[in-house]
Amino acid sequence: MHVTLVQVHVKPEHVNDFIEATRLNHEASVQEPGNLRFDVLQSTEDPTRFVLYEAYRSAEDAARHKETPHYLKWRESVADWMAEPRQGLPYQGLFPRAT
Repeated sequence: MHVTLVQVHVKPEHVNDFIEATRLNHEASVQEPGNLRFDVLQSTEDPTRFVLYEAYRSAEDAARHKETPHYLKWRESVADWMAEPRQGLPYQGLFPRAT
């Protein structure tokens, strides 16, 4: 299982915009072949900070996600809303095992 934790810091005035754009991306992403999870988390201590937990069966499935129209639209929409560049941290998912 290929997991990416994407850390995002959003400008305060764009938090609601980011949530809506990310909801749309989430709804389409969970329909992708190979997608196992696509969770969107917001910090309880700082509502401008988010983590996207993206789990795919393989690195190839994760790479295909970045070619989808919904991801490309999300990336373009949120670019100017970032307080700093987002950071994707790759992990190998061990448990639960992808079937």
